[in-house]
Amino acid sequence: MGKATSANQNAIPQVICLGEALIDMVSTVSGVSLMEAPAFKKAAGGAPANVAVGLARLGVKAGFISKVGDDDFGRFLTRVLRDNSVDTSQMRFEKAARTALAFVSLRDDGERDFMFYRHPSADMLLRPEEISPDYIAQARVFHYGSISLIGEPSRSATLRAVDLARTHGLLISCDPNLRLPLWNDAQQALDGMKTAIGLADLVKVSEEELAFVTGLDGVEEGSQKLLADGVQLVAVSLGARGCYYATHKARNYVRGWPVEAVDTTGAGDGFVAGMLAGLLDALSCGQDLDDLSAVQLEGIFAFANAAGALTTLKRGAIPALPTRSQVERFLQEVQRV
Repeated sequence: MGKATSANQNAIPQVICLGEALIDMVSTVSGVSLMEAPAFKKAAGGAPANVAVGLARLGVKAGFISKVGDDDFGRFLTRVLRDNSVDTSQMRFEKAARTALAFVSLRDDGERDFMFYRHPSADMLLRPEEISPDYIAQARVFHYGSISLIGEPSRSATLRAVDLARTHGLLISCDPNLRLPLWNDAQQALDGMKTAIGLADLVKVSEEELAFVTGLDGVEEGSQKLLADGVQLVAVSLGARGCYYATHKARNYVRGWPVEAVDTTGAGDGFVAGMLAGLLDALSCGQDLDDLSAVQLEGIFAFANAAGALTTLKRGAIPALPTRSQVERFLQEVQRV
């Protein structure tokens, strides 16, 4: 078992994120493939870790459950999270494997090129017995992805955490985050993502992920399929166009906000953080997801779209994630136009 990090001074988290924390080695030049990249710059990464930081920046108490290598990269990631006010008391250091690496470049077609080093990485070795029931019981929202479901023992650890969250009445949020190169094949990825989505109350997907999981090309049709399968709220990110949301009672498109994007890395994680922060505010009166009105949901997703848009204004995910005051000021400015 990996040793736990020292306890953080933060209060009890409202949202707990579980999953991979890794080092993104980002190409110093845009518009090139990994093969053409001349050099790389180290950055903290991993979608669940980004969401935890995004929430903390928005004033939400966030905690992170993961395992990193007992190495300098693992200590760097823990320090970055702690410096951003994320509770790291449930992060563990693993001697048997190193911290995961992901080499990333932004190609000239706007898509990202990935190469992962995790055979296995420390995050894959998180064990079920390392999940604290008491820690999860105190939160209001539990958020995870599908990457931790790829192999054992992290798969069983994730499923135990979700089961504990369900037992204690937490809102369960999932961003399945399709990364085909990490799975053995497309069928395994599909099965894993369906498992992740099937356990959640709230699911955020991209258009590509929705089509992959449902086999349907239309955003509205795919969202209805997930609702029919048991999800209570579907949020589909549409890039610069904004997003589409659907519950059993309300659905609509919410426009995006035009910005001069520098780097889209982490924009989806900024969106998720904004969405969860907005939902926490709306659900504080004891409402369920199905009770939220179209007006409430459109306000939440306008906020989420703004958080995602602002994340594209700087290179890297964590350095770019906005504060609540930045999002609110941005919304005031764009809504005047």
